[in-house]
Amino acid sequence: YPPSVISPTPSSEFGYVGIDAILEQMRRKAMKQGFEVNIMVVGQSGLGKSTLTNTLFKSKVSRRSVMTTEEERIPKTIEIKSISHVIEEKGVRMKLTVIDTPGFGDQINNENCWQPIMKFINAQYEQYLQEEINIDRKKRIPDSRVHCCIYFIPPTGHCLRPIDIEFMRHLSKVVNIVPVIAKADTLTLEERNFFKQKIREDLRANEIDIYPQNEFDEDAEDRMINEKIRAMIPFAVVGSDQEYQVNGKRLLGRKTRWGTVEVENTTHCEFAYLRDLLIRTHMQNIKDITSSIHYEMYRVRRLNENNTKPNGQPAIHTNGVPEHEVLSHEM
Repeated sequence: YPPSVISPTPSSEFGYVGIDAILEQMRRKAMKQGFEVNIMVVGQSGLGKSTLTNTLFKSKVSRRSVMTTEEERIPKTIEIKSISHVIEEKGVRMKLTVIDTPGFGDQINNENCWQPIMKFINAQYEQYLQEEINIDRKKRIPDSRVHCCIYFIPPTGHCLRPIDIEFMRHLSKVVNIVPVIAKADTLTLEERNFFKQKIREDLRANEIDIYPQNEFDEDAEDRMINEKIRAMIPFAVVGSDQEYQVNGKRLLGRKTRWGTVEVENTTHCEFAYLRDLLIRTHMQNIKDITSSIHYEMYRVRRLNENNTKPNGQPAIHTNGVPEHEVLSHEM
């Protein structure tokens, strides 16, 4: 017989059991361990990637913030650089790693420029997998997997460029992608709405799944919340680390001749919605999907390859990158 479900209530014979105390236990454990999140920013030079990252976390966390002038020159090829910081707020400690991709989309010929980024993402999965299959594995495996990729679309006002479609088509299979329209204050509200609609049409036409993906909605409540986000994506954002006095308040913004664009004012831009998604409402979900979907697909594929790979033939991944190009120890 199935066990009967007993729902103790304060008025029952035995009184309060205290099952809800598990939430406090989990909170204490999480606070001790701290949190970690790895965010990749992708887009051509001059779209404000560094400024937006600094604005999101209200700290100097971008690559450019910690580099000397000599190191800031645009590289000839894509050089993926990671910078880690520990941010603390109200007793909550978070290790944030920002992965920058300077050089992306800056060349005359940008064919296959998504490949080094794909290679890097897969290399982090491989590193995690190697740690996981060790006989003497660490109690807590260091997590360098890319949890989210913010993709910066230039504010052309027309439609997605072939490079945008190619990048998101390949990378959406292995990482959570959140597209944003960079420097959205260069577009009028009508241009912005038209551009957002065109981008959503292009994403649908090319079967590109961006975060939050339809198939991972867990229940009706999730679906309702995520539908609102999907209707807003791509977020039209403006970043700024400059504070200005507006109506007696100190606000982050961009000063122009005709007024101040307030970064956190949702009637001016959608930065606040992006921040809420990445930090306040969906950060844990983004990490869970990375672990249970993207990494899991990689893990299953790699373990299958180990079992079925014919001698002398390199295995080809479903994303089209040969195995020897993906493995972290051969990068």
